[in-house]
Amino acid sequence: MKEFVKPKVVVSKCLEFHHCRYDGEIVRDQTVHNLIPYVDFIPICPEVEIGLGIPRDVIRVVDDKGCNSLIQPSENLNLTNKMNEFSSKFLAEVGEIDGFILKSRSPSCGLNDVKVYSGKEKAPVVRMSNGLFGGKVQEQFGYLAVEDEGRLKNFTIREHFFTKLFTIASFHSLKKQGLISDLVEFHAHNKYLFMAYQPTILKKLGNVVGNHEKKPLQVIFDEYETLLFQLVNKLPKYTSNINVSQHVFGYFSKDLSLKEREFFMTILDKYHKKKVPLSSVTSLLKSWAIRFENNYLLKQTYFSPYPEKLVEISDSGKGRDYR
Repeated sequence: MKEFVKPKVVVSKCLEFHHCRYDGEIVRDQTVHNLIPYVDFIPICPEVEIGLGIPRDVIRVVDDKGCNSLIQPSENLNLTNKMNEFSSKFLAEVGEIDGFILKSRSPSCGLNDVKVYSGKEKAPVVRMSNGLFGGKVQEQFGYLAVEDEGRLKNFTIREHFFTKLFTIASFHSLKKQGLISDLVEFHAHNKYLFMAYQPTILKKLGNVVGNHEKKPLQVIFDEYETLLFQLVNKLPKYTSNINVSQHVFGYFSKDLSLKEREFFMTILDKYHKKKVPLSSVTSLLKSWAIRFENNYLLKQTYFSPYPEKLVEISDSGKGRDYR
């Protein structure tokens, strides 16, 4: 069974780790719970870190001439500077990390879904924005795997997050070793996964690894990392998955019977027409890789970009991005 590098992930402490929500409760979350054996979590509650108690009176984000202020109306406290100072200090000292899972709608941790009010009390919502800590995370680490627990309930978003997270963690691990042989192997094993994401960037990554200009090793790793972050920034399109599947199918087509080839094309067409998930296609291709003992394909992360045990039973039949 494939071993995965353990990603380092900053997580809102109220998600599965501690009773530190504003009302003194803990938030149970299946995704975070499932990740615990496979991830090194760094739990943090920014609100507690700046001195607020458990439980605590409500805080809210208030519009201040187009800027976001963090206010506790009951105490008439402006917590903006405290939160900004904590956020900057924590993020500067956290070290190398691979991702974040933050609490949705939280005035401190929220990402894009935080209500911004026009005043301290009994005021209408004027727009949606980030929480103050969440905003700093997006500004400084937006290229990493960053999501809130609410969006991770969506299978497509969750699958992309897992793929991005474990890919980045794997790269960070080999970068520390600094061996070009490890980078060459990483690139080879990720060929079809990267082709599914962005084929044009895959070619650029190949040129970096080839190092025809004889650049220093550190420059190679830095250039590869920059392109890798660009590559995993967006979800793959279904047409790219079809392209990859056809490439992989080419390894076996001459060894398969006519009925097997026809069956594969039927499954691929059903995927194209949104009738079956991608897993129907990849499972078939992987079975042939096993049958014909194609070790090159069996090492491809395209078939298992993250630990299989993270796939929930409820995910069965999903896995198609309809863009």
